[in-house]
Amino acid sequence: MTKKLHNKIINWGIIGLGNIANKFAQDLLTVENCKLYAVASRSQENANAFASKYNVSKAYNNYEALAKDPNIDAVYIATPHVFHKTHTLLCLEQGIAVLCEKPFAMNSEEVDVMIAKAKEKNVLLMEALWTYFLPHYQFVLKELKNKTYGNIKKLEADFGFKSNHSKTSRVWKKPLGGGSLLDIGIYPIFTALSTLGKPKNIKALATFEATEVDSSCTMVFNHNHDVTAFLKSSFLENTPTEAIFYCEKGTIKINTQFHCPTTVTIISLDGKEETVNFNYNTIGYNYEIIHFNNLLREQKTESDIMTFQFSKQLIQTLDNVRRIINLNY
Repeated sequence: MTKKLHNKIINWGIIGLGNIANKFAQDLLTVENCKLYAVASRSQENANAFASKYNVSKAYNNYEALAKDPNIDAVYIATPHVFHKTHTLLCLEQGIAVLCEKPFAMNSEEVDVMIAKAKEKNVLLMEALWTYFLPHYQFVLKELKNKTYGNIKKLEADFGFKSNHSKTSRVWKKPLGGGSLLDIGIYPIFTALSTLGKPKNIKALATFEATEVDSSCTMVFNHNHDVTAFLKSSFLENTPTEAIFYCEKGTIKINTQFHCPTTVTIISLDGKEETVNFNYNTIGYNYEIIHFNNLLREQKTESDIMTFQFSKQLIQTLDNVRRIINLNY
């Protein structure tokens, strides 16, 4: 059972201390009534350096030791995709709430196991898809739900950059779940699913590296009411990285780096533009942290925003795209 946390500081741990863990840690420091208590790496040197940087009490050189620390209330898992299931189960077995970085796992079967374990242990589990919690994205969701500009006619969403990752990087390694689809393609797909629901059918085409992972993926989702979503991920080129909703009475454009804190531009049918600024002053991870902390304090075991059903639909859609482009892990 998740510990009662209404009147205490929530002690966080982080498993996996790469780039995204640093961003998460920076924003965790801005959130009230919680602290980064422990971190774990496969290297004691790395764990010590991270702990020193963020004034962390405990630095472990293995993940099992962190999971067995009785003072930890919640763990953020930031290891490569292929380890998400293992490290999630490790923490859930100890009754620790888990916020696991996207993609939740490598496939639907792994996600089902993770969710089943969370339910068995009655412990909070959530996929860390931070975009869902950002104020600009919540603003767009509300405008679309209220049909402020009528029904959606078309969606375009892309995420691409010319990768400077070395060929030895995780993103190119098939055994670590590399490729553009799981790493960044998940964001355009998430955008389509969270606004249009499950597609009726999918078309997809990918280019591949010598390491047999996709370097780019172009997708077309056909949704109900004849709405089409044109989606793209790429490590080969810099793309606008925007999400544009073409509606009956105007266009809603989430501006560049749409998955991060950014602005939203409303374009009327006569071409007039109005840009909404959300005055972000953090990297943006604090919003999902606050949501997760609130769930813990309320002794909830599932998010009402990033639900298990939605995480299942997301990984199932990724599985379907992988089948079409013949990307097998």
